[in-house]
Amino acid sequence: MSNLDKYLFTIKFDDTKQTILDVTSKLFDKQLASFDYQSQLNGLLLGDVQSGKTGQMFGIIAAAVDRQFDLFIVLTTDNTRLQQQTFKRALDSFPHFCVCGETDNIRFTMNKMRNPVVIVLKKNSSVLRKWRNYLVNSTFLTGRTLFLLDDEADAASLNAKVNQNEITAINKHIRDIRGACSSCIYLQVTATPQAVLLQTDDSEFKPSFVIYFEPGKSYLGGDFFFSKPEPYCIIETDESAIKTTTDPNADTYWLNRAILNYLVVSAQFKLTNHSKVCNFLIHPSTKTRDHEAVAVKIGEKLNEVLQGMTDNEDELKKNLIAEWKNLYTTKPELKPSEEIYDCIRDMLFHSEINIHILNSKSNADIDVETGFNIIVGGNILGRGVTFPNLQTIYYSRTAKTPQADTYWQHCRMFGYDRDRSLMRLFMPLSIFKLFQELNISQKVLIKQLITDGINSTNIVYIEGVRPTRRSVINSQKLILLTGGINYASFYPVNIDFEELNRLLLPYDDGTMNNCSIETIRKVLSYLDSEDINIWNSKNFIDAVNAITIKHDIKNAKIMVSTGRKITKGTGTMLSSADREMVDRYTDDIILVMYRLTGSKELKWDGNPLWMPNIKLPNGFIFYKME
Repeated sequence: MSNLDKYLFTIKFDDTKQTILDVTSKLFDKQLASFDYQSQLNGLLLGDVQSGKTGQMFGIIAAAVDRQFDLFIVLTTDNTRLQQQTFKRALDSFPHFCVCGETDNIRFTMNKMRNPVVIVLKKNSSVLRKWRNYLVNSTFLTGRTLFLLDDEADAASLNAKVNQNEITAINKHIRDIRGACSSCIYLQVTATPQAVLLQTDDSEFKPSFVIYFEPGKSYLGGDFFFSKPEPYCIIETDESAIKTTTDPNADTYWLNRAILNYLVVSAQFKLTNHSKVCNFLIHPSTKTRDHEAVAVKIGEKLNEVLQGMTDNEDELKKNLIAEWKNLYTTKPELKPSEEIYDCIRDMLFHSEINIHILNSKSNADIDVETGFNIIVGGNILGRGVTFPNLQTIYYSRTAKTPQADTYWQHCRMFGYDRDRSLMRLFMPLSIFKLFQELNISQKVLIKQLITDGINSTNIVYIEGVRPTRRSVINSQKLILLTGGINYASFYPVNIDFEELNRLLLPYDDGTMNNCSIETIRKVLSYLDSEDINIWNSKNFIDAVNAITIKHDIKNAKIMVSTGRKITKGTGTMLSSADREMVDRYTDDIILVMYRLTGSKELKWDGNPLWMPNIKLPNGFIFYKME
């Protein structure tokens, strides 16, 4: 039996097994079919948040061993809990391999490469430096190909000092480890590839191919939580909840509702023996003092509920039944409210509801794999940390300029083991709409990667949202095209003047006309510039494609005028009247084309030519690397 077959035997679900087979086939039969075992090869394994990326990585390791690879490093985020979780899972998945943790260098040396080696490390500078030295000083690397699988590769692996002409420690250690072997296959794994895709072509961290795996049928993801119209699982809080949640002295009506809702779900789980764990996640802000304040509020509310079951039973029952009714609308099998009520009282009396703070100051040994847990935290709640049976989420975190990849990683509610009928997500409408936009952008990005490949994929976000942090993007090579701005070419080159005449002269009436997106593409394809750094038609074609795909736009606006006289390089194109007309249309792609006389007195060559001005819809920003 092959190693892949042995690994698949440990997988419960048939659709997951098939996905692993598909991924390994795409990787080894297509992308690695011509690998020369002498060079460095970068690839991207793309999945959805909490869709089973670790299982896919281990499937790749098993399939690779069947193809004579024998040295693997799996990198996790700098999170002890996650590193240990991955390490233990590797031990269970590969009982006949030499699986090493961060302190197992002696085990690695004693194995002498007799059995395949899987080393699981967190992306910590001292840990990576230590293992880099172990590998370099060993005699086992000569002639070997290292298979390096970097989970959450967009997080700490990229060089966050690229704009300072320096290299971060973790980035350098990964480069050194890759260079220590004769060759290396570096597979970047993530659900948020924005930062990876915006690496420059000459970067050692730009992937040359992408493999996307779809989640299984039972997966709850972006379309479940952030669809249009608003799904049943969303409970829309007041906008004021963004501030009142963390204010120790403010009323917390919505947080109190979420707590009662969770108590009903927990009681249902306990009464039906549905699961030994039920989690509630609260994401109020990045500040640790806010986490402590919210945890205190939760403790006070739980005490108030227990006390109210004696002193103010009618009022408490009214509030609990309101949450029971809300859940009953999607879960008719919900236990009767009287049983739920009694169960909640019993659970609170015996202190079965645990309150945990998870942040940079908290204990790494906190167990949320069993029991009934209310978890409060910030950044640590993203990036790879999983919460089984996460049923209730209270989200009120905001940022002045949200980063798409960071916010999408906060979607810890995504996953397989949730009871969809009892899922509830409490958040203000403004934050919900942000996540709706991120969901659309994520779907478009994945579609582009699948359809067009990694080199033809571009990124578009609404104004006010960045794709990723600025520190990992080479600002000197980043192209930004912003909606609502007129981009004119002051040194135009007409690749085919007669074809431009054929396309444009039918619109020559000086007014704004409707046209197809395809017409815009064709016109742009016949235009060039003496200075492509200032006006590059390919970038505008890419931007038009990205925006139209994202919002399913079929038509655009075009305005054509002939006999124009403009001096070459004058720095302005549109007349005041035309600019006023263009500015009336804020939601359209607009192309204005002037046919110039091209006279020599105006510094042209004496021949007529076409000059373009394009404006993208307001509220969009297009990102691309040179």
